[in-house]
Order: sequence, then structure tokens, then C-alpha cells
Amino acid sequence: MRAFVLSATDTPPSVVDIPMPEPAAGEVRLRIHACGLNFADLLMAKGTYQDTPQAPFVMGMELAGVVDAVGEGVTQLKPGQRVAAFAGKGGLAEYGCFPVERCLPLPDGMPFEHAAGFMVAYGTSHVGLKHRARLKAGETLLVLGAAGGVGLTAVEIGAKMGAKVVAVARGAEKLKVAAAAGASVLIDSEGADLKAEFKALGGVDVIYDAVGDPAASAALRALRPEGRFVVIGFAGGQVPQFPANILLVKNIDVLGFYWGGYSTFAPQVITQSLGELMGLYAEGALKPHVSHALPLERTAEAMELMRSRASTGKVVITMG
Repeated sequence: MRAFVLSATDTPPSVVDIPMPEPAAGEVRLRIHACGLNFADLLMAKGTYQDTPQAPFVMGMELAGVVDAVGEGVTQLKPGQRVAAFAGKGGLAEYGCFPVERCLPLPDGMPFEHAAGFMVAYGTSHVGLKHRARLKAGETLLVLGAAGGVGLTAVEIGAKMGAKVVAVARGAEKLKVAAAAGASVLIDSEGADLKAEFKALGGVDVIYDAVGDPAASAALRALRPEGRFVVIGFAGGQVPQFPANILLVKNIDVLGFYWGGYSTFAPQVITQSLGELMGLYAEGALKPHVSHALPLERTAEAMELMRSRASTGKVVITMG
């Protein structure tokens, strides 16, 4: 079968032929139809992500497909069922074997392209805003990187939770996408004086930051007393430093948040969140945005779209 494999962190990953896997006890084998890409994939390719598997390995953290075979002891799923899975690796291939507890049955009518890019982006924003930031209706939410994979879902979920959403993104086209997702205030980060733009807002209650500095430091000063700054990631490449005196004087919180970590110390948080999200999708309340869907052979090109910030929402790889 074909798979996108990282053989070593000092060589670029590529599409190669590898043997078909067989499911072990407690696993299911999926015929993979689509795999969502994440910023973490770019870090894994360089060996700098906190959960990078040991090379060689098949890349692709989240995926969707059809159960093809089940291992010993598996009764929860049967061949023919449509599922999504967050496995951390193995998604960029025609087939893969995954623990059954990592698989989630799909609502009727949910296409594989939506399912493959749903769990990480929506899960991150839902748990980050509801569980960590305790966002309340009527509060103001500032989203940095608002047209990206997780940023756009933060805009959508924040608006659904009743917040006034301020979207910060680069260029008119990305801001148009954020507005369609529910943002009511739009700030173009390209060439703007962000400190002045954020000061003019009159204060915000929650900051959702997947970008890092310099935008993060500028945004910090816009927080109202008892505001919450949620650290999601550093797609811009610069890790912000938060002055403790500002945190003290303004009575504000900086909250670190790594969605994948909950799978080890509080998996019920993820399970409950994904159940809610799948229900909202089934009701038509969530509308995933996939800007690019490319075949497996073009995975390197797809990753470059993310690296250069040429995409909006999710980039998805399809297996045909």
C-alpha cells in the first residue's frame, strides 16, 4: 500500500510502498479515505513536536475511513462502519491499524473530508474555550490566526457560545472567511499597528492564540481584569514571554493548553467534547471549512500550503 513516511528527521518525508498492516488485539484496520493535516505535522517532519514518534513512521495525526478488519477482542465496531480517528500517526496511508478506543463513529451524511479534519481543530477550540477559558456569553473573544485550522473553529465555536468574536488574520480574503464563521470585528494583521488596534477594542475577556509573538504580546495588554489568555501554539515561530508584573497588576490568567495531552490524563474531557461536537455537526450547527483537498501524492505540496499560510481552515489529503 502507499503511505507518506518520515524515514528520518533529516530527510523530507515521501510517498513510498509499505506492507499492509494487520490489526492486533484491541485494534481495527481502516481503509483510510481522508487525512487532515495539522501544524503539528510540520513540526513532526523536523522532529521538533513534543509527541514525535520515533522514525520511521507513517505521518498523519487524524483521519477518517471505513473499518476493514477488527482485531481480537474488538466488539465496539464492525467492518463497514464509518469512523474518524485521532491516533497521532498513521493517517497518511491507504490503510492503517488503530486502537478501537481512538475511533469515533461518524454521523450519517458527514463526508470523510469533513471528518478527517474535525477532531483536532474543533476539539482544541471547544475544550480550550469551554473547559480551559470558561468563555461566557456576552464576553469578548479575540482570536489570533483566525483563518487557520484551529483559529477558524475558535471563531465559529466562540460565536456559537454567545461571545463577541474579534478575528485577527492576514489579508482581506482570510478575514472574509473569518467573518463567514461568525466574527463580528475584523483586524488585518498585515502592516497594522496591532497595539493600537487592540487598544481601540476597549478590552477583551479571552484571547485564543495559536500564533505567538509579536501579536501575542500586543494582545496581552488588551485583556480586561480577570481576563484569560489561552496558549494554543506558535505558528508564527516566536514563543511569547509573559511579564509576571502585568499578570499580577491586571489579575489575568495565562492558560497553557495542549488538547492531545488530555488523552492521557483526562480522556473523558475529550470524549465528552467530541460527543457534543458531533451532535452539533449532525444538527447542522457546525460547518467545517476545507480550503484544499489534495491526493496522497501531493502531500508535500499540501504541507507547504500550511507552512506558507496559503490555506484557510483545514487542508485534507484524500486517498481515493
